[in-house]
Amino acid sequence: MGELRAYVALAGAQARSAFSYRASFLIELVGNVGATVFDVLSVLVLFRATDRIGGFDLPEALLMTSITSSGFALADFAVGNVDRLKTYVRAGTLDAVLVRPLGALPQLLLMDLPMRKMLRVVFGVTVLAVALGLNDVDWTPARVLLVTLAPLSCAVFMGSIFVISASLAFWWVESGEIGSAFTYGGRDFASYPITVYGPAFRGLFAYALGFAFVAYQPALALLGRPDPLGLPAWAGFASPLVAIGAATVATIVWRIGIRQYRSTGS
Repeated sequence: MGELRAYVALAGAQARSAFSYRASFLIELVGNVGATVFDVLSVLVLFRATDRIGGFDLPEALLMTSITSSGFALADFAVGNVDRLKTYVRAGTLDAVLVRPLGALPQLLLMDLPMRKMLRVVFGVTVLAVALGLNDVDWTPARVLLVTLAPLSCAVFMGSIFVISASLAFWWVESGEIGSAFTYGGRDFASYPITVYGPAFRGLFAYALGFAFVAYQPALALLGRPDPLGLPAWAGFASPLVAIGAATVATIVWRIGIRQYRSTGS
């Protein structure tokens, strides 16, 4: 309970700091939603040139994009600032985090809680609701549960990618660009039907790394469509398991990295 109160105090301090300058906070709040808006607009622009992409129409593709956008926005809000780890490692300020009687990762996440990104989450969930309305979903108890779990599983999966990418800084401080290729690149990859990608690219990112289960497979299950690539229908409900697997890998990588960390001596 003492640790929980400490974490709540850290989060509260970040919130009060963000709200202290209300005009600046509102400008950043509105400005930060732009990235998620452009994700959706890019899909709309593509469908101005064609009626179907990878065998899917606009409402179906928008459902995949909205699951990815809402889940990624939540992950970016919750753990996205972990990518600043490389700055803390380079400057030696990570030492101050490690000497406190609290978990290192929760402290890093709460040291700069990005309140300005809250509107991204709201916008992503709104687009998801619109996409569900545009599609003729035959609602069953399983699909009601899936539409709740899919964005959360996406958030856990993407959050795990954030942590794994940031943890590379323990071995290679200048790893930021490689990390972004898997976090933001993974978001872009999962925003479209994976049928648009070539077999080799699809095999690596969609199946080996699990990005097919971020939005594509859950969307197929919600729509009641068979997978054109041949996976069984139950694959659409496997996103929570894939997310748990990603979180397990992220935990292992983080623990190995934090144990081998050596101070800069500064």
